[in-house]
Amino acid sequence: MATQETETKKKPNRVLPIILGIVLLGGIIFGVKEYIYFSKHVDTDDAQIDGDISPVVARVGGYVDSIMFEENTHVNKGQLLVKIDDRDYKVKLEQAQAAQVGASAGINVGESQISTTAANSSSARADVESASARLDKVRKDYARYANLVQDGSVTRQQFDQAKADLDVAQANYNAARDKYKAALQQVATSRSQLKVTNTGVSQRQVDIDYAKLQLSYTDVKSPSSGIVAKKNVQIGQLVQAGQTLFSVVNDNSIYITANFKETQLEKIKNGQKVDLDVNAYPDLKIEGTVYNFSPATGAKFSLLPPDNATGNFVKVVQRVPVKIKVTGSKEDIAKLRPGMSVDVSVNTKD
Repeated sequence: MATQETETKKKPNRVLPIILGIVLLGGIIFGVKEYIYFSKHVDTDDAQIDGDISPVVARVGGYVDSIMFEENTHVNKGQLLVKIDDRDYKVKLEQAQAAQVGASAGINVGESQISTTAANSSSARADVESASARLDKVRKDYARYANLVQDGSVTRQQFDQAKADLDVAQANYNAARDKYKAALQQVATSRSQLKVTNTGVSQRQVDIDYAKLQLSYTDVKSPSSGIVAKKNVQIGQLVQAGQTLFSVVNDNSIYITANFKETQLEKIKNGQKVDLDVNAYPDLKIEGTVYNFSPATGAKFSLLPPDNATGNFVKVVQRVPVKIKVTGSKEDIAKLRPGMSVDVSVNTKD
């Protein structure tokens, strides 16, 4: 019995080398696979889903009359979502329209004044022509009396009367001419006033257009098709111009922002295919393509960018945001929400 036990103890243990060999072989296979994979791919888990989010802002102030949407529901572009009490704005529009009617009436008055002053100028011109003819006749009579008085053919009294008639005719002519000039100036003044009135009418039309625009702003519509979120308005609430009422996450605007290390950018180029693993949906298979690169690192766009000129500088690998367009079915993309985490793998051999 002792001899058999001794022989049993001397048998070599072959299980451990086999296990170590299997582990080593598995490690080699794993290492080769990882080497082959990472030679063709660049990965990062510092990525998230982004999208265009449109804040909807009240453009006029007033009390909220009605709300025609539910939060987190889909709306279409141009759909009426919030109605602001528009009675004040309708009154302002009516006031602007009434002011335009008054200004238009002023145009008719101005045109009538122009017609009247034009008629007066025509009459004054006729008076000038009549006075001119009368002056010409009296001047000739005076010349004849001046010749006749020298040889005694007419009396001195007749000559003095002819001279007096000449002075009167000259004065009448001057007065008629001045009246005609004044009539012409009045016509010019009336036309200038009409231009001013026309300008006033144009201004009233601008006031009407502005009042209509302000009235249209009482209908708050969706700027795009998407899902309404962050509702911050209630019926009866007094809102001010510039106040954010809610936001709309636009349809078809989903993309990925992947923050790659600066040492990884050498192999990444536009148009390369990307495999996307959404943490919220592990079984969801979607792909994308590299679209463009940020012009600066994320640190440069931070509120307090680092100052490397300080004496306590520590070199840190920076990350550069890369935009990735998502490709896939509408049903799959519709599941994605801005802010979700994503694992990104860029195929650098494409």
